[in-house]
Amino acid sequence: MGSERASNNVDDNYDEKSENGEDCDNHSLGSWKGSEIVFGSFPEDFSSVLQSRPAVVETASPRMRWADMAQEDEFDEEEEEEEEERDSSRKGFDASSMKTPEKPKLSRDQRENLRLINVKRKKDFICLERVKGKIVNVLDGLELHTGVFSAVEQKRIVDQVYQLQEKGRRGELKKRTFTAPHKWMRGKGRETIQFGCCYNYAPDRAGNPPGILQREEVDPLPHLFKVIIRKLIKWHVLPPTCVPDSCIVNIYDEGDCIPPHIDNHDFLRPFCTISFLSECDILFGSNLKVEGPGDFSGSYSIPLPVGSVLVLNGNGADVAKHCVPAVPTKRL
Repeated sequence: MGSERASNNVDDNYDEKSENGEDCDNHSLGSWKGSEIVFGSFPEDFSSVLQSRPAVVETASPRMRWADMAQEDEFDEEEEEEEEERDSSRKGFDASSMKTPEKPKLSRDQRENLRLINVKRKKDFICLERVKGKIVNVLDGLELHTGVFSAVEQKRIVDQVYQLQEKGRRGELKKRTFTAPHKWMRGKGRETIQFGCCYNYAPDRAGNPPGILQREEVDPLPHLFKVIIRKLIKWHVLPPTCVPDSCIVNIYDEGDCIPPHIDNHDFLRPFCTISFLSECDILFGSNLKVEGPGDFSGSYSIPLPVGSVLVLNGNGADVAKHCVPAVPTKRL
């Protein structure tokens, strides 16, 4: 990972070129619509440039504030209210029966511990391929955490994304924050929202290469996204040594996809991607093939359930390419 000086970024940084050399997406920020929200980190030397910009002051020194585990989690507060409502309804039933003892109420910490215990974590992905003459496990470093976000949490996050999408469409976000290119064929046209830093997916008209644009401004991370990050650290999904300070939201419509790519190394490892609205498969392999628009083939497929978090590190981030074939329904 390098050090604490970095941030993890969204899962959709790719080099714009498919295996056969063809341009998979002329508008990389807006070509695929929805397999995930990806959190990541970028090196601190970029932050030194961003600090002079008032609009991104929040991203300059995120760690002490965003990973503050003493701060109350908004997700917990909302779930506590729902738990109280369920308890009150049970009390009414218990009172009428006059026999059933009242169920003891769990504290917030107890409820959180129960949910934490039930999170499933898969870290033993294996796919052996020959790379540079050697047989290696190209999936080493991948982790899939399922059951991290409850239905209530997912709804809040999805509602927030749709609100941000509407702001972007109305021009209320910074120019490089929101992108919605014209959808001209299958797999082209996903809307994206960038927070924390501006990533350039392909060489632009100004001659900037793919990577983080140090002097371009985007909106800072919304408060709810910081709540998400605190939870990822607290629940041991991401390490406290590499706290995300950037994010790209991908809003997928039916038929949108993510072409094969390896995420740019301007973003430190690990980075993660969170899936909402619908499940889809993500393909991995050192030699992914483009069979047609939105149609890819590869060595290994991993289902991404809703509310799950896929962490990419090691060979899984740097040796294997990954892609998402055309999705059958809406995704975030």
